[in-house]
Amino acid sequence: VQLVESGGGLVQTGGSLRLSCAGSGRTFSTYVMGWFRQAPGKERECVAGITRSGLSTYYADSVKGRFIISRDNAKNTVYLQMNSLKPEETAIYYCAAADRPWGGSWARTAFASWGQGTQVTVSS
Repeated sequence: VQLVESGGGLVQTGGSLRLSCAGSGRTFSTYVMGWFRQAPGKERECVAGITRSGLSTYYADSVKGRFIISRDNAKNTVYLQMNSLKPEETAIYYCAAADRPWGGSWARTAFASWGQGTQVTVSS
């Protein structure tokens, strides 16, 4: 599956952004999806994930209560609503599709297909 992110940009501390990730093909709904971020000099980390149906979600502790992941399988799109953003969350944000069958892990190594990333910059 090919993935294209959009919606990144510059926002002030405490602001909000909504990222979108559009997937290609008829099989988008069969993929577990995740949003990852990578700041300069840091490891790429999963911040949110969502199962195929959208009924189950995962959030990193650092974003719980502020980020919301959702998906619209009819539109082949997964979203990440980010609220109350902090300067330390400045990073490139990537969406990714997990290997099939998915083994239940949100680790980077469980995801096989990646978008090109979108830059999110939070100014202080």
